[in-house]
Amino acid sequence: QVQLVESGGGLVQAGGSLRLSCAASGSLFSINAMGWYRQAPGKQRELVATITRLGRTNYADSVKGRFTISGDNAKNTVYLQMNSLKPEDTAVYYCNADVRRSALSTSADYWGQGTQVTVSS
Repeated sequence: QVQLVESGGGLVQAGGSLRLSCAASGSLFSINAMGWYRQAPGKQRELVATITRLGRTNYADSVKGRFTISGDNAKNTVYLQMNSLKPEDTAVYYCNADVRRSALSTSADYWGQGTQVTVSS
C-alpha cells in the first residue's frame, strides 16, 4: 500500500502565507511525480502544481508567481509554499503521487485525504 499524509492547512487572512507538506510512505519502488490539486465547494478538482522526480515543475496559471512547489526525494515529501493567498484559493488541497510499487508494476496514482485551506477576506 501507499500512504500520503498531508499537513499544513488552516485559516489565513488574504495576503498571508501557508506551507503544505505531503509525505509518502509504504511500497515505494519509485515516485515519478508528486503534486497538489484542490477542490472548492461546488467545483471540480483542479491541478495546482506538480513536480517530477527530476525537479521539473508545472503550475496552474492562477497560482503562478504566488505558489512554489518543491520536493525532497530522500524523504519522499513534497511541499507547497503558498504566498499572497486570495479568498479564491479556499479549497481542500489534495496531495497526489505517481508511484511504482515494484520493479514489475506499472505506475499508479495515489491520493491523500486532503487538507482544508481557508483564506478570509
